[in-house]
Amino acid sequence: MFTALGNPTRRAILKRLCAGPATVTEVAAPLRMSLNAVSKHLMHLERADLIRREVEGRVHHLFLNAGPLEEAEHWVSRYRQFWEFRLDSLENWLQHSKKGKKK
Repeated sequence: MFTALGNPTRRAILKRLCAGPATVTEVAAPLRMSLNAVSKHLMHLERADLIRREVEGRVHHLFLNAGPLEEAEHWVSRYRQFWEFRLDSLENWLQHSKKGKKK
């Protein structure tokens, strides 16, 4: 999933789908690439289970699947707490270090 999110085009596609379902053509319209290239990005998002596709005749409807994003947010938040604690400790050490040099 993080590989899928690592690409700005795929993040733009997910952002568009946050506004609601869309067809492949609608998703591809603002992107400066071929429909074939957009389809490759969509395959990455589907493999990561971030989007769902429903086919109706020749029209492909895309839907955001936010569940995996929520799982990732929980995972990242655990590390955020760790790094905030570490950075706060560093800040305290630097402040005390500066006070010691002034004396």
